[in-house]
Amino acid sequence: MKLAFIIQRYGTEVLGGSEQLCRLVAERLAPHHDVDVFTTCARDYVTWKNEYPEGSDRIRGVTVRRFANARTRDLETFNRHSEWIYRNPHSRADEMEWLKQQGPWCPPLIEHLRRHHQQYDVLIFFTYLYAPTVLGLEIAPARSVLVSTAHDEPAIRLDLFKDVFSRPAALCYLTESERQFVTRQFPDRPLLEDITGVGIDIPQHQPYPRMPAQADDEAEPAADDSEAAAAPTSEDETPARELGSHLLARGAVFRRRHRLYGPVVLYGGRIDPGKGCEELIEYFGSYVKEGGEATLALMGVKLMLLPEEPFIRFAGLLSDSERLQALAAADVVVCPSPYESLSLLALEALSVGTPILVNAQSAVLVEHAVRSNGGLYYADRDEFVEGLKLLVGDARLRAALGRNGRDYVRRHYRWEVVVAKYERIFAKVRSAR
Repeated sequence: MKLAFIIQRYGTEVLGGSEQLCRLVAERLAPHHDVDVFTTCARDYVTWKNEYPEGSDRIRGVTVRRFANARTRDLETFNRHSEWIYRNPHSRADEMEWLKQQGPWCPPLIEHLRRHHQQYDVLIFFTYLYAPTVLGLEIAPARSVLVSTAHDEPAIRLDLFKDVFSRPAALCYLTESERQFVTRQFPDRPLLEDITGVGIDIPQHQPYPRMPAQADDEAEPAADDSEAAAAPTSEDETPARELGSHLLARGAVFRRRHRLYGPVVLYGGRIDPGKGCEELIEYFGSYVKEGGEATLALMGVKLMLLPEEPFIRFAGLLSDSERLQALAAADVVVCPSPYESLSLLALEALSVGTPILVNAQSAVLVEHAVRSNGGLYYADRDEFVEGLKLLVGDARLRAALGRNGRDYVRRHYRWEVVVAKYERIFAKVRSAR
């Protein structure tokens, strides 16, 4: 089949749940199908400034066609318009102006899709929220699939999204929580629906090096398969007896590189107030004041100022392999966002056997924590502090939760299962034409 993926941003450097999901699915399908991606030239979602060159590119086996945005976003003006439109009666024209101000506003992408959509068997739109999806779904709804990445937020209650969820031939959800929410919010939906989820690359595991034992009966058992993601690479082949025990634990490479000692609590993704990071830092400060000894490590793109505190460490934007090392180095991975449709961070943490502590405001995150039995959730500052104390202080509990998390990912988020679901949906859409 010839497939067209439509997404607001695309690239290996682009951080964002729906964008990363789109790229991963496109890369997995590219060996078996002719896959094109239609996207904008934007790299960041705050301004939608054109940073990538226009035209075609080839990224990991996928053809990417980029189109320039007609405008950047004035965030202050957009926020004012959003506050007004959420609180006051308004017209369809007001909502379309909101969509335009939100961005990305890319008429060339929509025009190209309008002219060339007949070349494609299926059009796959990722995330309901942005103009490329809202306008693109009007072009060939009978051949369109929406991967909605929906969650409970003010924007989804705008009337224009009723059309978005009723137009496509099929809807794909990432979790059962998302499906239940969309079912309540949008009674008028396509008959073809499925929870496709997302695949997680479960790391290949191998035992860690360990300190030489004094005697055979004192030797520790070989580490289980939760420990592999952070096994030292060739550049770190220092003799074991020259290293302290803190460098022979999980994630030794990441810990040494970032000078992390003792318990580590990790956050990864956009370091942004909208992702709950301000609250995370505030709550973590309370944990430290109550005697907590962990360090909070933050990896990703920094979109807010971080306080200069000794218990905060900014690790920056990491490669895929470094991310796995960081996830394995952590004693706990915290997911503070109140709005999530999947959370790759939580699933990646569970895949390497690291327990999670998640925001109870997100139904999806609570679903991961409960169904996996691989973590805890918190509703306020006190629950955050007590949950973190429990997880950091109890190694046996962390090990048990880690085993549960790995099993959960293996059962529900293997790539072969996910790809097969997409294949079935595409085949049904094509045969219904």
